[in-house]
Amino acid sequence: MPEDSHLNIGFTQLIGMRRTGFAQDYARFELDITPDHLNPMGIPHGGVYATLLDTALGSSGCYEGNPDTYRPSVTLNLNVSYLARSRGMHLICEARCVGGGKSVYFSEGEVRDETGTVLARATGTFKVITRR
Repeated sequence: MPEDSHLNIGFTQLIGMRRTGFAQDYARFELDITPDHLNPMGIPHGGVYATLLDTALGSSGCYEGNPDTYRPSVTLNLNVSYLARSRGMHLICEARCVGGGKSVYFSEGEVRDETGTVLARATGTFKVITRR
C-alpha cells in the first residue's frame, strides 16, 4: 500500500500509527509501542487505543474506490471499552463500517496486540464532510 501523505502528518505521524489496510467498509491501522506511548504504570496509555480506534473507525467509512483517495469525515461519537492490557509491543486495529446513509455512518472495531489478545473495542458515529 502506498504511503498515505494525508495520514503522515501531525498527530498521526507523532504517535507513529500507519494505515495497513483500506477497502470498502474496512480500515486497518498498526502501531509499534514505544516508551512514549506508556502511562505511569508502564503499559500503553488508553488514549493510544482510543486514537487508533477513532482513526480506524472513521477511515472505515471513507473509502471511495481508490486506496489513494478518501472522503473526509469527523467523529460525532466514540464509545471505547477497555478489555485487557497489552502483553506485546505491536498494536493492530481493525474497523468495519456497519451502516449509515449519505452523510452519517456507523463503525465498530477492536485493537489487538500481536498475541491476538483483544485490548479494546469501540463503536462510533461519523459525519462525512463535503470538500470545498
